[in-house]
Parts: sequence; structure tokens; C-alpha cells
Amino acid sequence: MPNIPWPGEDRPIITFAVGTHGLGSQVAPSYLLRTGTEPETELIAVALDRGWAVVITDYEGLGTPGTHTYTVGRPQGHAMLDAARAAQRLPGSGLGTDCPVGIWGYAQGGQASAFAGELHPTYAPELPIRAAAAGAVPIDLLDILHRNDGVFTGPVLAGLVGHAAAYPDLPFDELLTDAGRIAVDQVRELGAPELVTRFLGRELSDFLDTSGLFEHPRWRARLVESVAGRNGGPVVPTLVYHSTDDEIVPFAFGERLRDSYRAAGTPVRWHPLSGLAHFPAALASSRVVVSWFDEHFSGPSAISGPRDDG
Repeated sequence: MPNIPWPGEDRPIITFAVGTHGLGSQVAPSYLLRTGTEPETELIAVALDRGWAVVITDYEGLGTPGTHTYTVGRPQGHAMLDAARAAQRLPGSGLGTDCPVGIWGYAQGGQASAFAGELHPTYAPELPIRAAAAGAVPIDLLDILHRNDGVFTGPVLAGLVGHAAAYPDLPFDELLTDAGRIAVDQVRELGAPELVTRFLGRELSDFLDTSGLFEHPRWRARLVESVAGRNGGPVVPTLVYHSTDDEIVPFAFGERLRDSYRAAGTPVRWHPLSGLAHFPAALASSRVVVSWFDEHFSGPSAISGPRDDG
């Protein structure tokens, strides 16, 4: 909660989803915020500086029992919507069920935000969501897995671990090599930097039968389920933003999400950035995101049509 008074009863709430932190309990946002080491504090602070309340989900299985469902769209979207519901009911906060809500996230958080926006009408229709903002959304997980294998092999393996946790019916353990079983046990305990460095120079095929996984119909179907925009778009205005120089999530993914949402009738504002790598683009875009929410928190039914920035 910010220390800034709010003129009126209905202080806006931002439900915020962090980017990749890893799977270990020690990197849950709730823990990192308590210890002053949360890497996305600057993004959270710009919302607090506007006088908005901010609720940050740990996601499913991150810092709580079970394995984090990393890169799985539906549970990540549910977590953001559930967090907003919880914030509205927090005793002593002054917040209530009429407080307008905004959805915001980048990278993994962008995927979560996209799914929260898409799931809102059916999963949490009572939430007064005014707008959403989703940056650098990894919409095509199969492409991401192939593209980053050998470079970001640890996060790629973590994405498969996350799907196996979300969908116990998927064949996974039987596809692992001996080295893979050891690696999976490690992945469940690591933060993002260690996920990258621990597996540098390794290929996914060192740890599992990749052909057996990527060609398996149940695996392909589950990975496709986590493609944002595949089954329609949000009903609320949605800001989609992405850097042309993103080295981790291809810029074309942002264009595809923009087009999918517009085809579904979502009021989309498209904001491309240039000259910025994946991580710097997250902070550089914060002013645009805050302006976006300012616009939509200004009235009970503020709606804007499609627009491209730049």
C-alpha cells in the first residue's frame, strides 16, 4: 500500500506478475520483497508512486508446497486474478470490491498478464478490471524451447518441469536420462541466474529424449495451450509492448499477439521499443505502462480503440 492519500474511496489496484525468478522457494517475490532483494522493485515502485495499491503473486508452487508451474499460461493467469481478489478483501487496507484493477507483467509476467486478461470474463468476471499491460510475451513456447536450447538450457528445462508439474498426465520422468533426473532435482531449487549458469554449454538432449517429448501429442497439445491469444483475447483494453532488439523473446511474438488480439476484438494499443535488449526494455517501458493505466483508471468505463505507438 502506498503512503499517498487517494482522493475517493476506490483506490486502484495493480495485480503485478514478475518475470522469470526461477523455481526455488528462495526466489519467491514475497520473500525477496521482505529481504529487499526483489529485482523488479523499481517497476512496482512506479505504480505505488501513482498512489495505486500493488499486489504481487508468487505464482503457483513458488515459495509454497509443490513445484512452480513455470511458463504454464492458465495457472499463472489464475494466480494474478486470485491475487487481485485477495487484495480487495485485505482487512485494514481500505480496499474493496469496487476498486478498479489493472493487470501488469513482463516476460513470464507478460504471459501471466495475457492469460489473466483472457481468463477474466470466465474465471473472475466480478473483478472490475479496467485495462491490462503485457510486455515481451513468450507466446510460442515450442519456438522458445527450440530457440533457447543450448543457450538458456536451464530455463528451457525449467519450463518443461513447470508443465510436468501442472499436468501430471504428461510423460516426463520416463523421458529423462540419468543426468536429467539429477538436473531436474537441481532445477526445482534454483533461481534464475543459476538456472542459466549451471547449464551453460549443455543441450536439452543431454537430459532427456527430446524427440520423444516434442513429438508426443499430449506434450504438443499442452504446450500449445499456453500460447497467448490462441483462444481469443481480453475484453478490456490491452497494451502490448515489445522491443525490436529483444534477444530472448522474438519481437515477432509481440506482433503476433497484437494481431491475434485485434482479430478477437480486443482494444489493443501496440507500443514497440527499439535499441533495447530484453531486460532494459522492461524498465524503459514503465512510463508508457503507467500512462496507460492512468488513462483507464480515470473513469468507470474508460475504453480506447486500437492505436500503434511509433
